[in-house]
Amino acid sequence: SGCGKTTLMRMLAGFESPTSGEIWLDGKELTGTPPNRRPVNMMFQAYALFPHLTVADNIAFGLRRDGLPKGEVAERVEQMLALVQLHGLATRRPHQLSGGQRQRVALARSLAKRPKMLLLDEPLGALDKKLREQTQFELVNIQESLGTTFLIVTHDQDEAMTVADRIAVMDQGRLVQVAPPAQIYEYPTSRYVADFLGDVNLIEGRVAGMEEAGARLTWSEGRPDLNCPANADLKPGDTAWFGIRPEKVAIDKDMPAERPGQNAVEGTVWDIGYVGNLSTYHVKLDDGQMVRAQVANRVHLSRREISWEDRVWLSWGKDDGVLLAR
Repeated sequence: SGCGKTTLMRMLAGFESPTSGEIWLDGKELTGTPPNRRPVNMMFQAYALFPHLTVADNIAFGLRRDGLPKGEVAERVEQMLALVQLHGLATRRPHQLSGGQRQRVALARSLAKRPKMLLLDEPLGALDKKLREQTQFELVNIQESLGTTFLIVTHDQDEAMTVADRIAVMDQGRLVQVAPPAQIYEYPTSRYVADFLGDVNLIEGRVAGMEEAGARLTWSEGRPDLNCPANADLKPGDTAWFGIRPEKVAIDKDMPAERPGQNAVEGTVWDIGYVGNLSTYHVKLDDGQMVRAQVANRVHLSRREISWEDRVWLSWGKDDGVLLAR
């Protein structure tokens, strides 16, 4: 919160002016163009549907304001109703619709004018979890069928990973990383991004060696160095952080067989988080550091082998995580 997402969106829509720089869309400079002359529409979390108008009239509102012929308005409305699968609800009013249906009406109204970019501010925030997950895929299908650029502001990391072709992570008004979801998740460029998107274990240490094939990180007195992937921004002696996702950490009661580039540490199960399909094991290492391992619950809870206060081994490969300079 407060990193500048909404301000950025308002600048793209034309409601705020940037103090420096320019805004370009589809090869045209829009910085000084007023909102009503930009090929941009905005959909708010509250949907802002007109309660006294039917679904069809809500969708047609912007088209009629633009003075389009009646025949073209009717045709566009039909196209939008088909697109969002609301054909049988054209004569209903907003209070007669479910939350998911109102969301689709607002989306259809925003797309009816065929904008080159659609701005969506927390578009699924008012929906319950199950409906939100279902609507995410509908949103992707609609975007792909139209080819319109969607820019979505969201605090929901799962939503961002599901719907986006590219994710932009912001911090204090700056874009700190812009990349496809898999790259952002697997190869974050900073601790902020790694910790922001999903769960991550961060182990601080000092670079003991750096080669093209990988690095060694001294992290705890009396323990072997960690084998890590290389990072061109680091050199021996630098402070660094090794980040690894809990699902990449294997947990066993016995010491795993040694493999090239493998890391293995021993600790005690401090806590277990059960969320149905997954269990997260919080393991306290002998130096007091906590490392999490996440595993799928393939067997019934009563038959799992590892429990509280068990001594366990955690292991992962050299390239299962990232070495971060900041």
